[in-house]
Amino acid sequence: MPKILTFIGNGNMALSLAQGLKKDYTIEVVGRDMLRLEAFEEALGLTCKKYFLEDFDISQRNIIFCVKPANVEEVGKKLQGSAEVLYSVLAGTSLKKLSQNIQASHYIRTMPNLGASVLKSMTTLTGSLTCKQEALDIFNAIGASLWVNSEKELDIATALAGSGPAYLALIAEALADGAVKQGLKREDALTLMRGLFDGFASLIQDIHPALLKDAVMSPGGTTATGYGALEKASVRNGVMNAVEEAYKRTFSL
Repeated sequence: MPKILTFIGNGNMALSLAQGLKKDYTIEVVGRDMLRLEAFEEALGLTCKKYFLEDFDISQRNIIFCVKPANVEEVGKKLQGSAEVLYSVLAGTSLKKLSQNIQASHYIRTMPNLGASVLKSMTTLTGSLTCKQEALDIFNAIGASLWVNSEKELDIATALAGSGPAYLALIAEALADGAVKQGLKREDALTLMRGLFDGFASLIQDIHPALLKDAVMSPGGTTATGYGALEKASVRNGVMNAVEEAYKRTFSL
């Protein structure tokens, strides 16, 4: 198992991952601007080695690659040497494209989500089978992980679990807004919404969503009436379309 993880990129995803991994690994970070690197370090809450991107030597390092997908070629030209393992968190960026632009012995595509910073990420991985267990060990340190056998499956998983926090945030905000619309105080609506999501997160681990719905929905009751309004508004179809459109978007990143 590697003891040092080198982050190339210092944005929100890199910080979320580093927050989750800092307990078990020594963190290095590579970027273009020292002020931003120092801000990353401050937000991380510990001292880490900081390097400029220009001509950075990745030889024998275990790299967490966190740049924007459009910058792969540009960043690749600035790196020297060959990494031991490249763990990419870039949506829609294939193993082939990574290998064409950055030298490494092994390549792993991953898709964590925002829960990484609180050790609750749902991460999907695929790539070099030689590094499968090592990759799972690293990303299990920030939540749960699922290994899939193809890049297509990972791209679909990106549209679900990677983008999913944004979809759930929309639902959460809408639920609270609905209660406020009916006369509940905003603070109380947010408290209820947060408690709802906390309990639901535990229930959904062992119970199928359809069974959870049926357990709450009594004939002709308040839940059935509200549920009917959601179906009338095509919420189910809208959510399914969101996953489809997000998946299609991975083709053009």
